[in-house]
Amino acid sequence: MKVPISWLSEHVDIPAGTTVEELDEAFVRLGFEVEEVLRAPVTTGPLVVGRVLEIEELTGFKKPIRYCQVEVGEEASPGAGGRDVRGIVCGARNFAVGDLVVVALPGAVLPGGFAIAARSTYDHVSDGMICSVRELGIGEDHAGILVLGQDGFTPGTPAAGVLGLDDVVFDLEVTPDRGYAMSLRGIARDLAGALGVDWRDPAALTPPAWSGEPGWAVEVADPARCDRFSMLAMEGLDPAAPSPWELRRRLAQCGIRSISLAVDVTNIVMLELGQPMHAFDRDTVTGPITVRLAATGERLTTLDGVDRALTSDDLLIADESGPIGLAGVMGGASTEIGANTTAVLLEAAHWEPAGIGRGVRRHKLPSEAAKRFERGTDPDVTVVALARAAALLAEHGGAHVVGAPVDLDARRPRPAIALDAGRPGRIAGVAYPPSQVVEVLQAIGATVEGDGQQLQVTPPSWRGDLTDPADLVEEVVRYLGFDEIPSVLPTAPPGRGLTERQRRRRSIGRALADAGYVEAPSYPFVGEAQLDALGVPADDARRQLITLRNPLSEEAPAMRTTLLPGLLGTLARNLARGQRDVAVFEHGAVFPGGPSTQAPVPGVDRRPDDDVLAALLGAVPEQPWHVGVVLAGNVEPRGWWGPGRPGSWADAVQAARAVAAAAGVELTVRAGELAPWHPGRCAELLVGDRVVGHAGELHPRVCAALDLPARTCAMELDVDALPAAPVAVGPHVSTFPPVLVDLALVVADAVPAADVEAALREGAGELLEVLRLFDVYTGAPVPAGSRSLAYALTLRAPDRTLTGEEANAARDAAIAVAVERTGAVLRG
Repeated sequence: MKVPISWLSEHVDIPAGTTVEELDEAFVRLGFEVEEVLRAPVTTGPLVVGRVLEIEELTGFKKPIRYCQVEVGEEASPGAGGRDVRGIVCGARNFAVGDLVVVALPGAVLPGGFAIAARSTYDHVSDGMICSVRELGIGEDHAGILVLGQDGFTPGTPAAGVLGLDDVVFDLEVTPDRGYAMSLRGIARDLAGALGVDWRDPAALTPPAWSGEPGWAVEVADPARCDRFSMLAMEGLDPAAPSPWELRRRLAQCGIRSISLAVDVTNIVMLELGQPMHAFDRDTVTGPITVRLAATGERLTTLDGVDRALTSDDLLIADESGPIGLAGVMGGASTEIGANTTAVLLEAAHWEPAGIGRGVRRHKLPSEAAKRFERGTDPDVTVVALARAAALLAEHGGAHVVGAPVDLDARRPRPAIALDAGRPGRIAGVAYPPSQVVEVLQAIGATVEGDGQQLQVTPPSWRGDLTDPADLVEEVVRYLGFDEIPSVLPTAPPGRGLTERQRRRRSIGRALADAGYVEAPSYPFVGEAQLDALGVPADDARRQLITLRNPLSEEAPAMRTTLLPGLLGTLARNLARGQRDVAVFEHGAVFPGGPSTQAPVPGVDRRPDDDVLAALLGAVPEQPWHVGVVLAGNVEPRGWWGPGRPGSWADAVQAARAVAAAAGVELTVRAGELAPWHPGRCAELLVGDRVVGHAGELHPRVCAALDLPARTCAMELDVDALPAAPVAVGPHVSTFPPVLVDLALVVADAVPAADVEAALREGAGELLEVLRLFDVYTGAPVPAGSRSLAYALTLRAPDRTLTGEEANAARDAAIAVAVERTGAVLRG
């Protein structure tokens, strides 16, 4: 929320001499984060308001050029009748005789060091420059010069104040629970309290006593989603009437583009009162207006020109022709204010915040209006907002009200909240007297009844976020200053440190980082479309999702059951940005669905008892900790030493082995099959007989669906399924020499190398110290459909030097078991 101090000062009696730094501190004390303090670029020298007296069209040049006589003040000038008139050459076409413009006279220096001097151009002397918004540094519009209108300023008036060059704008971050602060009215109320000064409520005006029948027929079919709807009809609007400069300047300072008088007026009222409005072209509205939910198959083209498919959760403003607006989000193109609009319908309503938020995310349609509605607006000001907008349109556009306003109000009285006056002090650790608590609550607009300690507090209409005693406590503490809360550092309990689980997780992260993987955490959300892209079957446990009630994105509305969608999305983004060799990992919780118990909803007025806490913890779904990696491209870079080595399924398996080693357990590998891996290149990861994960090469269909390179590899492993590491025991170091034996076995392609290794280990027995696969060979003379696996065996006895006969016996026993178990043939 951008807040110009000049506008804010119209509502708050800011003490003279208050510095920008002091205002910054006041906002921070009130709980507003000041993101930026904006000032206009520096302009020096004579910069004044001028009036165009004459325009001479110059011909004979490549582009249209004008030579203008511009009055720039009352200083006497020979032959000018007491007025200072300057001849200025200008190429813009958007102004006429009588218009007020901004003139930089010789000696002025505009932003960017642009010095102005009298110079000869186009066969005339240009004694200054008529400025555009961009040249003045207060906007980006460079299509024409800045026209201030034809009235309101005297030629020669210093332009700095007119343009707001001496103004300061605070860009405040407003938290989602404080929708009232998305307006000058809300900010002014809070700032006045913080500074201890008076303020003037812009919503305190009394609407005129309009008479007659309502200007339009309106029905609200869903009062639960719209509990107040107000509308006012106007006609006689001059479609050519421009927005006055003051409105355009304030909109620009608040970051909103000027469009037309009718639209600008609704935006000004929104910024001032916090009540978003919409203006319909009355001549395009057919029949009565109805506020209702969308029907199946309905569509609406919104003001941004997008044709949108509507759902049964979309709240609409409709007429006899169908939808004409997405309630609280954006109007429809069919009733848009146009260049010939002379009659308007002004709408101001109070919508249910959660429904607006769902619509914004569903249609990916954020707007300034929706930003306020989903935070909560003041239902008391709908008619006041109509009156304010009607007055501005009458003043600047010549419009007048037709009939009486429509005001359908289905609100219920807000219940009072019981509050112990001593509770804010007990929670904050500050001695707030009861009288001070009452004073603060009244200052924020609440009605307070009761004597002594027990209070009955009715929140004001603009504070829909105040529903419980805890909310009132927070308001008291915030209003009186968070910096007043004493800061006491608790004593850390000695002798704890990291838990075994924490140490294991950190060791796994370090092991993968040491192996060359980069940690890339992603959002823990997933959608059905992402699981579809991975080829996850419908009956897979990963399809049992826990769906959020209020998701950040409708495309990913559920908690993830696997790490792969986020990791593969990260991989795709990096590849799209030019990276070619990418290896990333993530470790975090997944959230499998399935049967669950309903969690109780405890109150906030007291600590939940042990039974409620146990029920809450029992309703929390299981959240196993997984680790996953994905890799594409080379794992060893190319260079003068060679062409590099592309990543393969073996690297994904090796990443799993690194995880297991860091966790202190032994991992075995066998062939497996699970989406999204390639059926022939997928490995099951086991600890004992339990499958704890999978690794391998992704299915080609998955790579194509996600726009990933062929043979992209991935691994995912359930860390919580790994058993506790046994107590580490140092190995016996033999002082006797080893016997090194190499052998090569030919096996069928379908035989896993892990089975061959297991057979060799069993056959060699206790004398086997190390077994390593060092070569895999296919081709002649190995038969087709087979491959040669070459192993290096290290044999050693702990108490003696092995004889040749003992070593050969161990070797032959290993070969015999491998032949029996796997059908291997010793390669000669």
